[in-house]
Amino acid sequence: MSDATPTVEEAIVAQARVHAREVADEIGVDLASVDWAVSARAKRRAGVCRYDHEREVATVVLSRRAYRSYDSGEFEAIVRHELVHAWEFQTHGESGHGSRFRERAAAVDAPRHCEPFSEPRYRLVCSDCGWEGKRHRASNPVKAPDQYRCGDCGGGYRVEHVESGRTWTTAGGYGAARAALGDDW
Repeated sequence: MSDATPTVEEAIVAQARVHAREVADEIGVDLASVDWAVSARAKRRAGVCRYDHEREVATVVLSRRAYRSYDSGEFEAIVRHELVHAWEFQTHGESGHGSRFRERAAAVDAPRHCEPFSEPRYRLVCSDCGWEGKRHRASNPVKAPDQYRCGDCGGGYRVEHVESGRTWTTAGGYGAARAALGDDW
């Protein structure tokens, strides 16, 4: 018998499985067809449910960062949210955040969307209407904002590096900000 302390990933999966057993009947999900995994990379997504149609298995992937950021009640709400997706995959072959999802999620007190658990690295802002998008990675609109237009009004974008406050509106501006920040990027 081992005295080994479980890893963070093992603790996350163990807590998720315990809660899943408590709510599985209420959700209607078949836990025998649910696998569990943990992501150490996820920065904005608390969880995701992927479905393997060939194996007919849903894999719930939970974020280590979210687990560390949320209290146990918030974490369990994420588990319920992902189990509603698993139920949809198991019963309908597809899943989304539409009316069927919303109805089942409301019945089991699962949020439709999760509260952010980390600050974005970049903020994309429309210079005309003020629309704002948060980005954790340097996506194409972050790197070359002048090549994209706001979906709401057609205006141009300004990008802000949140930690430093530096802003840019062109690909050259992105390069200059990155060079100026060096190791602080």
